[in-house]
Amino acid sequence: MLDFFSIFSKGGILLWCFKDSMLSAVEWEAFTPIINELIKSVLLQERAGKANYWEKPGGQLALKYKLDNEFELVFVLGYQKMLALAYLDKLLDEIQLRFRDMFLERLRGGDVFSDFSGFGGEFPKVLRYVEKESEAEKIASKTPRSFEASKKSEKSIASMIVKNKDGELTKKEAKKEQQKKTVKMAEEVVEEAVEEADPEDDLDERARLENLRKLGKKMGKSPKTPNPKSPKNGRAKIETKWDPVLYGGKINKEEAKRLDRTVGKPGEDEVQDNHLNQFVPNMSVVGRSSNLGEVDYESEEEMTSAKKTGGGGGMFSMFSSLVGSKPLSQEDLAPVLEKLRDNLIGKNVASEVAQKLIESVAVKLEGSVMGTFQSVQKTVKDCLTSSLMKLLTPKRRIDILRDVQESRENKKPYVITFCGVNGVGKSTNLAKICFWLIENKFRVLIAACDTFRAGAVEQLRTHTRRLNSLHPQDGDSRPMVQLYEKGYGKDAAGIAMEAINSARDSGTDVVLVDTAGRMQDNEPLMRSLSKLISVNGPDLVLFVGEALVGNEAIDQLVKFNAALADHSAQENPHTIDGIVLTKFDTIDDKVGSAISMTYISGQPIVFVGTGQTYTDLKSLNAKAVVAALMK
Repeated sequence: MLDFFSIFSKGGILLWCFKDSMLSAVEWEAFTPIINELIKSVLLQERAGKANYWEKPGGQLALKYKLDNEFELVFVLGYQKMLALAYLDKLLDEIQLRFRDMFLERLRGGDVFSDFSGFGGEFPKVLRYVEKESEAEKIASKTPRSFEASKKSEKSIASMIVKNKDGELTKKEAKKEQQKKTVKMAEEVVEEAVEEADPEDDLDERARLENLRKLGKKMGKSPKTPNPKSPKNGRAKIETKWDPVLYGGKINKEEAKRLDRTVGKPGEDEVQDNHLNQFVPNMSVVGRSSNLGEVDYESEEEMTSAKKTGGGGGMFSMFSSLVGSKPLSQEDLAPVLEKLRDNLIGKNVASEVAQKLIESVAVKLEGSVMGTFQSVQKTVKDCLTSSLMKLLTPKRRIDILRDVQESRENKKPYVITFCGVNGVGKSTNLAKICFWLIENKFRVLIAACDTFRAGAVEQLRTHTRRLNSLHPQDGDSRPMVQLYEKGYGKDAAGIAMEAINSARDSGTDVVLVDTAGRMQDNEPLMRSLSKLISVNGPDLVLFVGEALVGNEAIDQLVKFNAALADHSAQENPHTIDGIVLTKFDTIDDKVGSAISMTYISGQPIVFVGTGQTYTDLKSLNAKAVVAALMK
């Protein structure tokens, strides 16, 4: 049973709507959030695909939609998901054809957005027609065919009996006879060869084989192996010296003096001064790094010159001659989209995401009309650029400085939790974000909740000491950065809770929770991470991922989000809020992982790591990333 059918423009103007009379007000209101989600995801975030189906996970309602790109219309119908309605696609097609005629008449008359209530009399007729046709097809599929309608009726008994005509052999018998002739001919050839063989030739062959055997025996002799005790050229074998410390031997005073590493060892302050330039090479930026820069790939002059040249080169050059003023068909778009898909995959976009982006562009362009002097390649390129810009533009703006200031006014710490797989740089980028926060005059507490990896606490302790050397104290003579650690082997959720309570008591502004790296398939560690987030309720959960990954980004994000949702005891589990993309300086223009992660998670990229120093932290420039992808 159909619950509603709605027709509206892509600009958001409702043209006509059908609502089932038996639908209550509460049931009708239940459709509102899922329709809004469809508009936000399909129309605003460019996620339309060949599968024109949309549903809210865990809900009972489902939608089917169809886009009319020529007239910029959207057709949406809603129904109960449990009902298997086979006629929905046909209903969408029929309604689209009939409504287009009415819309075209109004368009020619200059009265487009007038009352379309007259279509209400046409809709029930189309619905009944489609339902009856679907029912007839269903009955026809269940009714068995008669014998006359089957292919067996075409065969006769005579056609199934194998006969010999005029003494000819059947295929099977002819095959056997041919095999016998072949074997007999081979035997005759062998007998003739034996009879014609000369005895003298046989003796010559035996002699040849014997000579070859003697030659091989002579060549097989290897030279004498030299005696290692009698070295040549005056070079003697060097005796191996085993480390007496490792193998329990005795060492003399000279050896002990050579192995002593305590003599001339620099103090901690001296080491701090010597190695600080590795983390902040330019000390003039200290105190001036409150604002993050943006990742950029090309200057504005280069982008302007590319526009002036018309963008005729690159992957779209072979399609520049395709122009016209007719509606675009799938055949027109197919070669351009295929080339586009290969380019995206070559720029490290996951293959699944690249395919969905292509389908979205195809659905958006199919049926639209180009100008007379507009090429297919430029139309597709502009459409994809627009789609990628919308994709990288966050659904919600994450302003950490504003949120931290608000938490400070409410006298509670702002908590950020970092999670991700092993070796992506969580602790290093945590230190970069910490440096950025203290540059903005916020006091930070680092919670060492990585209680598994050897050296994790020591690494954070080193970062804390170096950061405090850059910003020694705030107004009340306390260090700007503090470390809360309880060693190894403890419960990470308990350490995080104690750290948050300590920050609240001491008036610290921000708590940065460092967690252990874990693979997305490790259920015990994922359960532990979910517990940490559920118990402590951080304000922001950041997933730290590498810019080097391609298809792996999908698996990581999907499984991290699924684990946080499945293992949480809360009704509305807290999943990933944003992404920190590391090692962005190692990929050149292969920036596809940014697209993959944003497409899969639907969350923005908050920070981008571009190096190993504290100042190598940037915000994502969506325009630059799209320009790099479209080169």
